[in-house]
Amino acid sequence: MRKNIRLFGFLTVTALIFSACATAEKEEALDMEKVKSEIQALEDAYAAGEKAKDAAAVAAYYSDDAISYSRNSEPLSGKAAIREDIANRIATDTTGNYNVYKVVDLFADGNTAVEIGSWTEFDTTGNAVENGNYMSYFQKRDGKYVCVRDMSTTTSPIKTGM
Repeated sequence: MRKNIRLFGFLTVTALIFSACATAEKEEALDMEKVKSEIQALEDAYAAGEKAKDAAAVAAYYSDDAISYSRNSEPLSGKAAIREDIANRIATDTTGNYNVYKVVDLFADGNTAVEIGSWTEFDTTGNAVENGNYMSYFQKRDGKYVCVRDMSTTTSPIKTGM
């Protein structure tokens, strides 16, 4: 009987230790409002870079190994190619229009986040001239989120040559 009590005591203590360790190892729940705020700040910095015609500031949004799937063009691979494309677009833009990006939905777990967002292009008088949606996949690297993949669409109908 005494052996059974010792065995039961040993098993109880062991179970409590394992339970405490398992609880300590559980990941802390993500603060989704904080993640959303971080991602929106990235979108705001992207827009500010576009408006300032600063391709490097816009490209800071992306990881070195990013791939960007823009509408009506082939995917761009790597931050350098993305930055070059942005610089070309900025250099040829004479409209003065600017974009606003907004986080619509966000899914995050661990060090990754997927954003579904909307964008609106405004003319110099503040009138909306075009809009669309995008999806961006982020990874947290060196303590901050960077975009690894993104894709953008427009809600405008396809223009034909007729």
